[in-house]
Amino acid sequence: MARLIVPSFFITIGIVYLVLTVNLPRSRTGDPTAPLYFPLIIGSVLLLFSIIYFVQEWRKRDEKFEAFKALFVGRAPFIIVSTLIMIFVYTFLFERIGFLFSTIIFLTALLFIVNGRKPWIKNILISVLFSVVFWYAFSELLSVSLP
Repeated sequence: MARLIVPSFFITIGIVYLVLTVNLPRSRTGDPTAPLYFPLIIGSVLLLFSIIYFVQEWRKRDEKFEAFKALFVGRAPFIIVSTLIMIFVYTFLFERIGFLFSTIIFLTALLFIVNGRKPWIKNILISVLFSVVFWYAFSELLSVSLP
């Protein structure tokens, strides 16, 4: 039954997300339910796909399940722990140095952890281009204020 842990977790997240979405404050201008549409779609899709995933895993419940063993083989533990540390560092840096620089640092470190040092030019180029393109899209094109 270990294979049902992940889909059950995501079903729970989907339900909690939908409940929190329904409890969002209504807009005072225009359509009062307008801020609910997008989060409701996201929550509904998450819940639907999680239920489909649960059913798929339920059908295979009698088969041997060894996916968790892969988490403890080779470089996987290092990558998992390093990624969690980088997420913590990213959340710490985000407000202090802003979206652009913290995202460049985060993605660069993550790519070096996953890809190694050999493709260092590619790692840096991807990090900088991704961060700048998203910063430009949100800040300039969508007029979303980023820290």
